[in-house]
Amino acid sequence: MKYTIDKSVFELNSEIKFGILVGNNIKNTDTTPDDEERLRKAENRMRDEIKPKEIRDLPNVKLYREVMQKSGINPNKYPPSVEAMFKRIVKGGQLPVINALVDLCNAVSIENGISLGGHDLKDIHEDLEVRYSRKGDVFLPFGSENYEDVQEGELIFTSGNIVQTLKWVWRQSELGKLTLYSSHVFFQLVGFEYADGSSLYEAMSDIEELVTNRFQGDCRKFLVDINNQFIEF
Repeated sequence: MKYTIDKSVFELNSEIKFGILVGNNIKNTDTTPDDEERLRKAENRMRDEIKPKEIRDLPNVKLYREVMQKSGINPNKYPPSVEAMFKRIVKGGQLPVINALVDLCNAVSIENGISLGGHDLKDIHEDLEVRYSRKGDVFLPFGSENYEDVQEGELIFTSGNIVQTLKWVWRQSELGKLTLYSSHVFFQLVGFEYADGSSLYEAMSDIEELVTNRFQGDCRKFLVDINNQFIEF
């Protein structure tokens, strides 16, 4: 399978980087007390360190919003999903416990202040791409059974014409959601710097460690950027 970033995406920000991990033979479980403790600690630390009015100024969130704005998406109406999640946490809310894989991915996202999406590969049958939408692209909203047509010219993450994430990093599809039975998973992280200590580097390392140790699977890791715009896995 191929994963490609359309060259037009790098015209929005030439420094954008996509961290990709492909996890196989994952053994997901219900959330353990240790798993939930990591999630709650991440939430508490974020509440201690960040005020609601500061969320949009977090480095990655600010850049996600800028990219969305340049692509024609209004980030005030359709905020990056991590912005909405961080706002909920900072205002005192807790994320629900879903399963170990989802909850620990959320913990890594909060700890590193980064967009991190996990997609079950059993629902993905065509090559993956980040591009602008075109006629014929459709989206299955979370919890729905009915596909919706996608407006042309919108930045999306898609498998063929089946959109996985609408409005770039705004909303994931029902297809590919992570369940207790998810064993082959495509992780997509979005950052703007990849070096030891950067949010993207650290979050990718965290996911790799979780896949191999917590979930006893195997993992391949890739970086896609302006100098390497596609991978095959």
